Amino acid sequence: MKAPILDPKLDERLADAERRFVGAEEALASPEVISNIEKLKSFGQERAQLEPVVAVGRELRDVLEEFAGASELLHASEDPEMRALAEEETEALSERLEVLVSRAKELLIPPDPLADRTAVVEIRAGTGGDEAGLFAAELMRMYRLFAEQQGWSIELMSVSEGIPGAIKEAIFMISGRGVYGRLRYESGVHRVQRVPSTESGGRIHTSAATVAVLPEAEEVDVQIDPNDLRIDVFRSSGPGGQSVNTTDSAVRITHIPSGLVVSCQDEKSQHKNKAKGLKVLRSRLLDLKIAESEAKRARERKNQVGTGDRSGKIRTYNFPQSRVTDHRIGLTLHRLSDVLNGDLAELIAALRLADQEERMAAEEA
Repeated sequence: MKAPILDPKLDERLADAERRFVGAEEALASPEVISNIEKLKSFGQERAQLEPVVAVGRELRDVLEEFAGASELLHASEDPEMRALAEEETEALSERLEVLVSRAKELLIPPDPLADRTAVVEIRAGTGGDEAGLFAAELMRMYRLFAEQQGWSIELMSVSEGIPGAIKEAIFMISGRGVYGRLRYESGVHRVQRVPSTESGGRIHTSAATVAVLPEAEEVDVQIDPNDLRIDVFRSSGPGGQSVNTTDSAVRITHIPSGLVVSCQDEKSQHKNKAKGLKVLRSRLLDLKIAESEAKRARERKNQVGTGDRSGKIRTYNFPQSRVTDHRIGLTLHRLSDVLNGDLAELIAALRLADQEERMAAEEA
């Protein structure tokens, strides 16, 4: 068996990670860094991020040395038993090398700095009239149930209702570990195919709703000049207590440079509605910045995984066949009811894996 050779690019990146790791450890031992909280935190974070990469790199080199020794024994020994043992060992080490190389490539992918951010989820009824509004409400319920299963918390920002059981638009925030990193793949057009309850002829109708998942923006991410805002207050038209509907507590914020408009009327307090509205506006502006940054990249992507592109349908929910199909990765699940009841784990895991594989390929290019 031919001795494997570590890809030079991967070898150099692992060596660079090792150098940076050693440098961080040395820095953490220096009095200058120990006395500076910011530097101590920075080098500590760098060391923590590099440690698993360095561990895999060191194990990879150890396994390569073991493989070289076993391979030499395999070719040099004339004892059949020794050769058989050496051949068995080289096969096992070869499999281990494949796993380690894959793990090393995975760890070398730059982490998503926004993965642990709170997600701002916006759902809007699309084509299909009342049926689209009913579907939008089902999507909102689906994400609420998924969030509950993950132990995440939800805060409603605003909701505009349609006929009973339907929504025109809903905006809510989901908080917890890794929320945005997992929900970001839900951005796009979701399509439903089913026979509406009002359809007497039994014909299948197609309706749609759009989902936008944005990372919650902090003030350091997006600076908003108060002079760029037009803030209007008006009387809430939605459901709520007496004071909600009889006072000018609802707020509409217009960001003049971008033309973005955010309305919030869920709270009784005008001040609270304004604060919520600014949170949503800041997240939308951050999403625009991310989209612009993505657009500048020369690399063409084969699909929409992770791009936040909401221009085309990403998933179809087919009721007659109890089928859910994600068009970006060609995955079909025949358990529609489970998915709508919040069982999104398999879909999200598959989308994350596809995104990871694409990013790994881009890193190697």
